[in-house]
Amino acid sequence: MQWTLIVPLKPLARAKSRLADSVPDAFRPGLVLAFAQDTVAAALASRAVRDVVVVTDDTLAGRELAGLGARVVPDGARGRGLNAALEHGAVVVRKERQAAPLATLNADLPALRPKELTRVLLRAAQFPRAFLPDVSGIGTTLLTALPGTELRPLFGGASRLRHRSSGAAELVLPGAVSVRQDVDTGRDLRAALALGVGPHTRRAAPHALGPQGPPPGDRAP
Repeated sequence: MQWTLIVPLKPLARAKSRLADSVPDAFRPGLVLAFAQDTVAAALASRAVRDVVVVTDDTLAGRELAGLGARVVPDGARGRGLNAALEHGAVVVRKERQAAPLATLNADLPALRPKELTRVLLRAAQFPRAFLPDVSGIGTTLLTALPGTELRPLFGGASRLRHRSSGAAELVLPGAVSVRQDVDTGRDLRAALALGVGPHTRRAAPHALGPQGPPPGDRAP
C-alpha cells in the first residue's frame, strides 16, 4: 500500500511562534521552510508514500516544496485552522481518488528518516484509522485513514488523547523517533539536531541559533 501524505503549512511569517525564545524573528520563516523542505523530501523518499500534498497559502513555501516534487493546494479552509486545512486536503485528494489511503504528517520533522516513516505506515495499514504520538506524549505527528474511512483530524494541544478517544489506534513503534520529533521550541530543535537533520535545516540552523546551537549532524537514510 502506498499512501498520499497531506502536509499542512501555515504562512511562514506566522509559523512556529514558540521558537521566538531561541530563534530571532528574522530567521524563523527561513528555518520553518527548511523544516518543511526536509520533511517533504524525506517523505517522498519513503517507499510507502505515493505522493505528498502540501496545503498552504504561502507562495514561497509552495514554490519551494513543489520543486521537491510535492503537489501544492491552496488552503481552502480560509484560515479556519489546522484541522480544517487537513480536511480540505483530504477532500481534494479523495475527490480525485476515492480509494486513496491518507496520512497527515506534520511539516516540522526535519530529522525524518524515510525508512522509519515506511515502518510506521506499514504498521498503520493494519488499522482503519491510526495515529502516532509526538515525543512529548501529548501531541500527534501522524494520522492515517484507510480507504472508506474518514480522516477526522483532531490536532492541537493534547491531540494524543483526542485521537485515542476518537477510536484511532495508537501506534507503538520503538525506534521511530524521527517520525515523532517535531519542533515547537528551542529544546525540540536541539533534540532534532542531535538526531541528525536534513540538508536544508542543517544549512539554516546555525544562522538561526547563532553560537548557542550545536552543529547539526547528518541525517541517516
